[in-house]
Amino acid sequence: MPFDAAGKRALVTGASSGIGAALAEALAGAGAVVGIAARREDRLAEVLDRCRRHSPDSRMWVADLADPAAVDALAASALEELGGVDVLVNNAGIPKRRHVTRLDAATVDAVMAINYSSPVRLTLALLPQMLERGEGRIVTVSSVAAPLSSPGEAAYDASKAALSSFSEAMAIDLWDTGVKVLIVYPGVVDTELYQVPDNDPLLAGVEAVPVSDVVGAVLGALDRDAVEVYVPEWFAELASGKAANVAGFLAGAARYVKDRQASG
Repeated sequence: MPFDAAGKRALVTGASSGIGAALAEALAGAGAVVGIAARREDRLAEVLDRCRRHSPDSRMWVADLADPAAVDALAASALEELGGVDVLVNNAGIPKRRHVTRLDAATVDAVMAINYSSPVRLTLALLPQMLERGEGRIVTVSSVAAPLSSPGEAAYDASKAALSSFSEAMAIDLWDTGVKVLIVYPGVVDTELYQVPDNDPLLAGVEAVPVSDVVGAVLGALDRDAVEVYVPEWFAELASGKAANVAGFLAGAARYVKDRQASG
C-alpha cells in the first residue's frame, strides 16, 4: 500500500536546512503534522513557517542533539505536543572531512555522538509508542560514505556505517511489527553541508544532486516499503562492487585520491 502522509505526525531532526528542511516541507505538503528540530532557531522558524502554510499545527523545538538530555527532552515534547510520532526522520548530523593522520579521539567521539548515538537514542525513545499502535516509519539518513568508506572522512564514515548497521538490525527485529525502517544513502547533495568550517575540501569529483532528488527518492521508497534507497541510484552498484572486491576497491580509491591530488 502506498505511503499516505495525511494525518500522520512526523518528527524531523536537522530540519533547519538541506535535506531535513525539504523533507519536512514535503511531509507537511502531503498532509502530515510536522515537528521539526535543530539548533538554529532563526532558520528553523523559517522552515516552520513554510510547513504551516500546508499544516498549521506543525511546530518546532530548538535542540542541540549532541546533548543526550536534549534528545530525551525532544522525544518527550514530541510525544506530548504531537500526541505521538508516526514518522521519525533521523536526519541531524555533522560532517567531518579530516585525514586520519590529523584526527584525534575527541573529534571521533564528537562525530559518533551526534551522528550515531543521538539518532539511536531518539529512536529508542519513540519506538515503544509505535509498537503499541502496531505501525510507524523510521527513516534514517545515512550516507554513501558508510558503504564506500570515503577517503579523508574516517570518523564520518564510521559514524554513518554504525547507524546503517543498527538500522538494518532494527529492521529485522521489527520485521513483523508494522514498524518499518528505511535507510537513505545520499551521495553529494547540493546543501551547505560541504561549506561547514573546520572540514577539509571535498575531494570527490562527483556532481552534486539537488535536494529535491533526495526528497523524491525518499517518498518513493516509502511508497514501495523499501528498506534502503541510494541517491543517485548508481551508488548502489558502486557499493555492490566494493563488497564483491574490497581490496580492489580500496586500491582503486587510493589511486583516485593520488591522481586527484596530483591534478589539483
